[in-house]
Formats: sequence, C-alpha cells, structure tokens
Amino acid sequence: MSDHAWITEFPAAITVCDAEGIIIAMNNRAIESFAGDGGAALIGRNVLDCHPEPSRTQLTAMLASGEKNVYTIQKNGVRKLIYQSPWYQHGTYAGFVEMSLPLPDAMPHFNRDAPRT
Repeated sequence: MSDHAWITEFPAAITVCDAEGIIIAMNNRAIESFAGDGGAALIGRNVLDCHPEPSRTQLTAMLASGEKNVYTIQKNGVRKLIYQSPWYQHGTYAGFVEMSLPLPDAMPHFNRDAPRT
C-alpha cells in the first residue's frame, strides 16, 4: 500500500483482494483486526479460506458477479459498517475492497434531499 500512504493508518480496516479472491493488501487496522487469524500473514491467501459457510458461498458469488455488499454488524460491543465493493484497474474488474468502519453509538443523519427552509 505504499502508493497510498494515507491508507496505512486510516482508522478503519481495509482489506483488498484480487479477482480470484487472493488477499493482496491490508492496512494496519485490518492486520490488527485479523491478528487472531494470521494478521499480515493473510496476504497471499484466498479470502474464501478465511470464511465459513454461508459467507464463503456469498463471497464466491460476489467475486463472480462483481456486486457490492453493504451491512452493519456488532462484534465485541462495537458497531461497524461493512462495505465490500469491487475495484477496477483501467476499467477492468480487479477484485474487492472491504472496509470495516467503526460506528459511534449515536450518529447524526442529515437528509440533503429535504427542502431547505
């Protein structure tokens, strides 16, 4: 990730895999988050090997279709937004990026479509 140094210490876990599901990059937060599963040693492994069913089947379909997947979870008392999206290189599908963003307990929501008064 040296091309984009800001990613290294970004306060959300970022994991990148190629189109075959091979993990090609992880930032510091992702390495910390997945320390129990191998941390940085996961780079070079297939993301499918890191997930049990039914997640493995869902990831296989996502890798094949290139469709994004967005959801929230709570794990160890922390709410997170999980955003899994395809990435492209020169317009060609190149794999997936997963961002795991911690969410505060209270978070404002602003409706920018609402009429201004």
